[in-house]
Amino acid sequence: MGTIILYPSPGMGHLISMVELGKLILKHYPSYSIVVLTLIPSFNTGTTATYVRRISTTYPAIAFHHLPDIPLDPLLYPSMEAIIFDLIRLSNPNVNNALQSISQSSKVTVFIIDLFCTPAMSLADKLNIPVYYFFTSGACCLAQFLYFPTIHRTTNESFKDMNRPIHSPGLPPIPSSEMISPLLDRTTTDYSDFLEFCEHFPKSAGIIGNTFDSLEPKAIKAITDGLCVPDLPTPPLYSVGPLVAPGEDSQHECLNWLDLQPSRSVVYLCFGSLGLFSADQLKEIATGLEMSGQRFLWVVRSPPSHNQADRFLPPPEPDLDLLLPQGFLDRTKDRGLVVKKWAPQVAVLSHESVGGFVTHCGWNSVLEAVRVGVPMVAWPLYAEQRFNKVVLVEEMGLALPMDESDGGRVAATEVEKRVRQLMEAEEGKAVREVAMARKLDAARAMEDDGSSRVALSKLVESW
Repeated sequence: MGTIILYPSPGMGHLISMVELGKLILKHYPSYSIVVLTLIPSFNTGTTATYVRRISTTYPAIAFHHLPDIPLDPLLYPSMEAIIFDLIRLSNPNVNNALQSISQSSKVTVFIIDLFCTPAMSLADKLNIPVYYFFTSGACCLAQFLYFPTIHRTTNESFKDMNRPIHSPGLPPIPSSEMISPLLDRTTTDYSDFLEFCEHFPKSAGIIGNTFDSLEPKAIKAITDGLCVPDLPTPPLYSVGPLVAPGEDSQHECLNWLDLQPSRSVVYLCFGSLGLFSADQLKEIATGLEMSGQRFLWVVRSPPSHNQADRFLPPPEPDLDLLLPQGFLDRTKDRGLVVKKWAPQVAVLSHESVGGFVTHCGWNSVLEAVRVGVPMVAWPLYAEQRFNKVVLVEEMGLALPMDESDGGRVAATEVEKRVRQLMEAEEGKAVREVAMARKLDAARAMEDDGSSRVALSKLVESW
């Protein structure tokens, strides 16, 4: 049938969901072969080597083509986005070589890129290879990005200064301060890069979304009705999700601990592969958890370093005795477990004992919770997570908000309040009911005649 080339942006979350797309295609259309172009930068975007090895061994039809790293000095860049954008732009000659050499040995059917990888679009055009986007966040976020060039043209101040709700087709009103982080200040290069990338969406042959129809019906309808790109045709949207990596067979200590806890009694706190808190904030979380009286499983990482050079390096092993309030681990040992750095999240969320999830609102984490019907408390940290929080709370009813006081800090009393609400109050019951309903919807979407399977077959037909 031909070869499908996938080009995710660096970062564990982007790579995993792109590979899940590849696995889904192969499962239903095994005559395709898949090549994933990987950029593994020298700075920290989460370690991918073990993951790539595991996929290569278990899925021989998925090959990884490693693009040469281009050494860049993180200290010269204002943000993680800025250095990733530059890395992707500078990698274009290597991507061009890869596309040409793969085209010589097999027929390339389609080139599927991440939004961040937009600079590679023109290379595929020259080789007459159709380009599709794979959008790794939700349809609400996609609707916002598609409409972003229109907002840009009709306003002249930065979102951070607007101080009013932003109205976009298919979306709840988004407070301007909660807009997607890199778009907040229109004088930055991140803003102009995203603007340029979003203007390229309509030039693609189609957009593949990691979502499903009944999770985000209003946003999906607004996109397919063409309301988000008022002046150009909108490419077809194929919602083929939820694409979630299966849980690894893990012997992690936390799973044995969960086995001993009552059903739906544990709140799980974890903030993605890059989420970090200050030492003060960690103490507030600990105090709030202790006051709540709830059972908890909490993944703790070391606070961000004050040294700029360490900003792009993996944080060191956390010293729990130093970071957490004195005696906290002893006082809570009968109902809480603190895990350093990492937990097998899919296995944890799927566990019978877990009844709630305090999350940074990264889209992969959201889908992992939706798929197993676990209600959330939304505590966003970076990227599009503040935007996702508004959507999860106001539009989907899947989460309670974690509210910050001035200065972006969350007080222990707020942690206590939200964890209690989620686990034992009426507010928690309401989001739990919605979560259970979406769990059933997610399973139905992936059945043979479900909306996501129908979308997948239309997508493959379009090739």
